[in-house]
Amino acid sequence: MYHIPQLPAISLESVEQLHYSTSDLFLVHDTTLNQPYPGHVRFRGIFLQDPAICFDTLYGRFQELGFTPMLREENGRIALIALPHVFQPAKTRWIINLLLFIATVFSTLFTGASYGANGQSLDLWRGWPFSLSILLILGAHELGHYFAARYHKVPVTLPYFIPLPFFSLFGTLGAFIQLKAPVKNRRALFDVGAAGPLAGLVLAIPILLYGLFTSPVEVIQLTPGSVMLLEGNSLLYALAKVLVFGQMLPTPAGLDVHLNQVAWAGWVGLLVTGLNLIPVGQLDGGHVTYVLFGRRAKQLFWPVILSLAGLVIFTGATMWIIWIVMLYFLGRYHAEPLDDITPLDPRRRALAIFTLLLFILVFVPIPLQVLTP
Repeated sequence: MYHIPQLPAISLESVEQLHYSTSDLFLVHDTTLNQPYPGHVRFRGIFLQDPAICFDTLYGRFQELGFTPMLREENGRIALIALPHVFQPAKTRWIINLLLFIATVFSTLFTGASYGANGQSLDLWRGWPFSLSILLILGAHELGHYFAARYHKVPVTLPYFIPLPFFSLFGTLGAFIQLKAPVKNRRALFDVGAAGPLAGLVLAIPILLYGLFTSPVEVIQLTPGSVMLLEGNSLLYALAKVLVFGQMLPTPAGLDVHLNQVAWAGWVGLLVTGLNLIPVGQLDGGHVTYVLFGRRAKQLFWPVILSLAGLVIFTGATMWIIWIVMLYFLGRYHAEPLDDITPLDPRRRALAIFTLLLFILVFVPIPLQVLTP
């Protein structure tokens, strides 16, 4: 959602200029002022050229007149809407991104150094395997979004990393970028949305496999008063353990892998990818479902909320309570492109379906369990 400032009533001269600017691209059947919102102009008709090809030309012409074009389908008819605003994104203060990244380096070093310290002296530098691994995964994820946005000429911020050293098992709350203007069409929205999780998995999977290969397998032994956290299985994580160890872990006899720092970072990378691919709102998965199903994607909101509530009730995975609250307030709206009528091409449609299948593979229903004697 983007805030559009209130503007004075549109003049007939502006309407005529807009109409003229579309004459070789769009055949206008009717014109309506102040639709769908005050100050907007709606032209309904048919395109004389493929909108996927001529939209950039239309965008430039509208911008010269102080407007931004939007394409919508209304009851089977194409609506070309003149939005009375030109997006002029402010410059990013990169120093904030740098300071947050440095803070996240130290917070993840702290988390890695604390991993298995058992009350011994904390040497921060010993946390470098976890810090490097998790920052590579998160960095690849966000830079995937960033470069896809830049490729489609969408103004975007540099990644913002979020440090959290003392109250998190991960040392960070992840990272994000912010688009400073809408994307052009569904194809661009898919590229920007899917590039992050796909790029992150390209690093997360080999990091996880290397971590598992170098992690010991031993019998879980709980002493009186001790507490142990058991990481949850996704389908992909379970398959990775079978691939590396030749059997499903943990076994009924209590044999399990004791994750080292690198393996822990790989598991966290899969967890974060699964969370981002939840198919609602402005999460990466929400972008993918929107480009596939359009506004019908909003119908997934309540099934997802109720499914997460079911996990809380039937598995005791209380982490999902936080996500239910967050999604209830932030997951109702999808990012809509300016051109919402150009469909995905076959290659992107196949990749979008593959991305949703990845969600099934990496989603962790019960992220963490506390084991006590």
